[in-house]
Amino acid sequence: MKLYLGIDIGSVSTNLVLINSQGELVKKIYLRSKGNPVASVQKGLALLIKDIKDFEIAAVGTTGSGRQLIAKLLGADLVKNEITAHAIACLNLEPEVQTIIEIGGQDSKLILIRDGIVKDFAMNTVCAAGTGSFLDQQAARLNIDIKDFGERAVEGEHPVRIAGRCAVFAESDMIHKQQMGHPLEDILAGLCRALVRNYLGNLGKGRELKPPIIFQGGVAANLGIRKAFEETLECRLIIPEHYEVMGAIGAALLAKDAVINQKAVTRFKGFQVIDNPIITESFDCSGCSNQCEVVELKQEGLLIACLGDKCGKWSGRIPDRFLEPSRARAIQAG
Repeated sequence: MKLYLGIDIGSVSTNLVLINSQGELVKKIYLRSKGNPVASVQKGLALLIKDIKDFEIAAVGTTGSGRQLIAKLLGADLVKNEITAHAIACLNLEPEVQTIIEIGGQDSKLILIRDGIVKDFAMNTVCAAGTGSFLDQQAARLNIDIKDFGERAVEGEHPVRIAGRCAVFAESDMIHKQQMGHPLEDILAGLCRALVRNYLGNLGKGRELKPPIIFQGGVAANLGIRKAFEETLECRLIIPEHYEVMGAIGAALLAKDAVINQKAVTRFKGFQVIDNPIITESFDCSGCSNQCEVVELKQEGLLIACLGDKCGKWSGRIPDRFLEPSRARAIQAG
């Protein structure tokens, strides 16, 4: 059985999926990155292939903020940005989609699609307000399980006014409302509305958000945020069944198409990466004015990959057996 591996590696979560030749999801894994993308991918791969037998990986695609690092580590066939990966996954699910709202742990995205093509997009990576990490922080402060946050927010009958343009001000407002005696449910509902206003004011300003609208990313699980979006936009949102791993699904779909269309053989290095610790080290190259910050990946004391060099000076020195086939052939050819 041929399976296609997609990995979305972010600062907060690591998402891995396997899809089959028909593009159907076979298995998914959602993990917290915990500041160590290599270790989280190793753990995710071990969980992903557990109990799956008689299969081969026919292609690998990576996306997310750590896509280049993990692509080097595994020998990915395709590396794509998050916008493309999320758009492809949504179009595969709903070909008529026109707007994609994606809110993850660290950042948020808005993607506008017209006639099946990405027309415009916007990203917010400056402030944590409105992201999953901020909601996690507030849930912990209030001693609420993040899984219950949305359900409690939906119960709020009179949402209070919360300043949502800044995470610091939002938290200060919440504390003030608590001190005044407002019910917790009303405060949570007010926070959800504030975060939606922040999202639409920053990313949606001057842009037309047309339905069908897909809402995805980890925050799509929050019922309070869903309700606030639907009330503000006055339309129903489509929540994908696998909303939390849509980026990984898009990466897998793109890798599958790339390998099949090119009639190529995957560059995947295998699952031996699971068993042995990977050490990352970095140094500044002073060989030219680029002053590249080079990252080295080492396994069992051997250098298996480099990235960050603009000229290939360091990545080109990796022993052939640790290189993807195309790079090995290029080095051999001189």
